[in-house]
Amino acid sequence: MAVPSNQQRKKFGHGEILQKATPAMASSVYSCLEKIKTDWKKKTNNIASLWQEWSQIAGEPLASNCRPLSLRRGNLVIGASHPQWLQALLYNRMKLLASLRSKGYEIKDIRIQQYHSVPLQNNEESELSVWQRHPSRVDVHGVTKCSNCNSPTPSGEMALWGMCIFCRRKTMSPTIINRN
Repeated sequence: MAVPSNQQRKKFGHGEILQKATPAMASSVYSCLEKIKTDWKKKTNNIASLWQEWSQIAGEPLASNCRPLSLRRGNLVIGASHPQWLQALLYNRMKLLASLRSKGYEIKDIRIQQYHSVPLQNNEESELSVWQRHPSRVDVHGVTKCSNCNSPTPSGEMALWGMCIFCRRKTMSPTIINRN
């Protein structure tokens, strides 16, 4: 608990009353941003500054195919886009660790894992195109009857599998028990 200053104390009879402390001077947005920028450049445990310097630390071939994913308590996790780059990281692990330490990063250990980075726009476009041609869409393919169970089913499922999704599920999973 903080001790109030003499300016906050006011004598009142045999005791004293504490008044609110005077507010600290407001700092400008520029000084706040500069403080964030200097904190960001501290290299002890900051993934953002590591991202900025990644191509100089790892070299261009590794940097374009591998990226730092997380940095916690001195443990750096690096993701590789392909198994060959994962192997390259494993072979260059000690060299990469030495390069990181020479740049001022306090890294204890490096963990390497497979990582597939897909741009969000391409992912959304592909999901949209998959949904547009999905076999279960009744509004696109229409409705027919399943040849196995005679229940209504999308025509796209019948064209793709020759049965509804429920009959297909029964044929694909031997562990599912039919409780009829």
